Amino acid sequence: MSTHASQQQIKASSPNDQPLVAEISNLSKVYTQGNLKVLALNDVSLQLKQGEFLAIMGPSGSGKSTLLHCWATLDRPTQGLIKLAGYDITRLSDYQLTILRRYQIGFVFQSFNLLPTLSAQANILLPLMVKAQKTLSKDQKAWFDELVNHLALADRLNHLPHQLSGGQQQRVAIARALMTRPQIIFADEPSGNLDTKTGANVLDFLGQANQKYNQAIVMVTHSVKAASYAQRVIFLKDGAIFSQIIKPTTAQIARQLDVLEK
Repeated sequence: MSTHASQQQIKASSPNDQPLVAEISNLSKVYTQGNLKVLALNDVSLQLKQGEFLAIMGPSGSGKSTLLHCWATLDRPTQGLIKLAGYDITRLSDYQLTILRRYQIGFVFQSFNLLPTLSAQANILLPLMVKAQKTLSKDQKAWFDELVNHLALADRLNHLPHQLSGGQQQRVAIARALMTRPQIIFADEPSGNLDTKTGANVLDFLGQANQKYNQAIVMVTHSVKAASYAQRVIFLKDGAIFSQIIKPTTAQIARQLDVLEK
């Protein structure tokens, strides 16, 4: 599928009539560095619907990574409410958060985060291994086969990460994130370490996962091209939401970033 075709199809599948899968209300995060307090997030509120592809952008230090980490349960906010998959995650214990991540959240990172001593297949199945599951059910095996075929990984399953290209490693990471069929995929600069062509292919795969499997995706990116794959782009400045664009074009995103930089 071409990049242009995928972007058009992604934007055509509007999530407006879908139920909410996540909601943030009045979220703030303060970091303390000695006697200095840094306000990284300032009263942020937003919603995410099932099947929505949301991009988060902003200048360095705007709070986008902090927002992603708090939303994805990797960090705790100072105040505010985060509802995810029906749970208020600000009230959950560390153990409860671990269980929630295991079943409801998928992660795709810029650095891939694959275990170097495990094959591609073992890395993809890692979320199930963590659950101490030794064999796949018939349904899980069918899902695994669909993922590796869809992501063109069937002939790379026995390879270790260092034997894979950057794009192949990222596709393995995407398959791993999708393996448990989570409600939300959180992606932190998923194409940031890749060349232009490979990065576009990875974004195509994420877009297809969003469209085909109705996965909600939240992606932090500094790339105008990457953000144009999303159905909605949120722009942060000084830890707060500055603006948003629905069904963005690259020109609209670039103009808004120019405004933010001034």
